[in-house]
Amino acid sequence: MDGKALAARVRAEVAEEARPLGPIGLATVLVGGDPASAIYVRRKHEACREVGIEPFDHHLPEETSEADLLALVARLNADPAVTGILVQLPLPAHIDEGRVLRAVAPIKDVDGFHPSSAGQLYLGEPTFVPATPLGVLELLRAYDVELAGAHTVVIGRSAIVGKPAAHLLLQANATVTICHSRTRDLGAVTRQADILVAAVGRAGIVTAAMVKPGATVIDVGINRTAAGLVGDVDPGVVEVAGLLTPVPGGVGPMTIALLLRNTLRARRYQAGLLPFP
Repeated sequence: MDGKALAARVRAEVAEEARPLGPIGLATVLVGGDPASAIYVRRKHEACREVGIEPFDHHLPEETSEADLLALVARLNADPAVTGILVQLPLPAHIDEGRVLRAVAPIKDVDGFHPSSAGQLYLGEPTFVPATPLGVLELLRAYDVELAGAHTVVIGRSAIVGKPAAHLLLQANATVTICHSRTRDLGAVTRQADILVAAVGRAGIVTAAMVKPGATVIDVGINRTAAGLVGDVDPGVVEVAGLLTPVPGGVGPMTIALLLRNTLRARRYQAGLLPFP
């Protein structure tokens, strides 16, 4: 499943739809010098420029206080030039991530991490949904994977990927099982899956013996190893699966593309073109 090609198509659609909406700006907030986070932010800025969204970069030192960070978020909430706000995680240990994410105005929550956004998804009336699970659904639909009635197993229960992915799949009428670190006999569960989504951040946790022949396997994991980037799915799964996302080049490119689409959605909310709850 070619995430790069599909992401390019989504970006082109965003660029086309953004033109008549006037200025759109995405503010990113990075605290500290984590190299991986810096790379992610840079890629988001590059993607913004490609589609006509202006990136606003706020890179703060590691020792920034929680109060100062909250004050910055408040300024961005009030700034009409800022359409969306993205606080890059993880934050330093002395800052309460939950408090900071709750401080982002729900109408600018393009990451979909605010409790308001999570509640709307739970109710089946989503506003902003985290970009990675949105990318998973976009890939499944692009490849005409039948969701209604399909037994889908999601490995991972994070608020960023696992839980929102499960809700999106439920709303598409899939039958969903969520597995996690306490699941007994994980392989016995995953072998029942027509669609298997691996999102735990453990290299090669899903082996060929754990996959139903012909199943669709979505690998959300990005693990840095001495051999380079690898997913949660062992490469041998390609011999068993009907469809499989590669790492890199699968879900990863879709995450940034769907973040751009969320930012476009925020512009429509703020312009009154879509009703915001």
